[in-house]
Amino acid sequence: MPRHSDPAPSRDAALLQGTLDLLILRIVALEPLHGYGIVRRIEQMSGEALQIRQGSLYPALYRMEQRGLLTAGWKTNDSGKEAKYYRLTKAGRQALAEETEGWKRLRTAIDLVLEGHLPGYEEV
Repeated sequence: MPRHSDPAPSRDAALLQGTLDLLILRIVALEPLHGYGIVRRIEQMSGEALQIRQGSLYPALYRMEQRGLLTAGWKTNDSGKEAKYYRLTKAGRQALAEETEGWKRLRTAIDLVLEGHLPGYEEV
């Protein structure tokens, strides 16, 4: 039987991949930010539990910009360097509202399964 090291990081990455757009939309709704700022804000707001890799972030930002959910423009950041800042569009606000509601429904359904008990069945 093959031995596996802790599979949690890959599982966590897969779960995060499915919610990355939602997280980005939420963060950019708070204020326009550049890529590194988005990563740091997600890390800070999650208590450092969520770590976003640049290899996941930038394709997501590009895809969201192409879909009209974000706009981007160059601006000088606090350190005096030019950085691409992302801003939420009207379509992005609508997508944020829809995806947030979808996430809440999914979370509720998962909670019901994890906490629920079916009559006539015992846990093994």
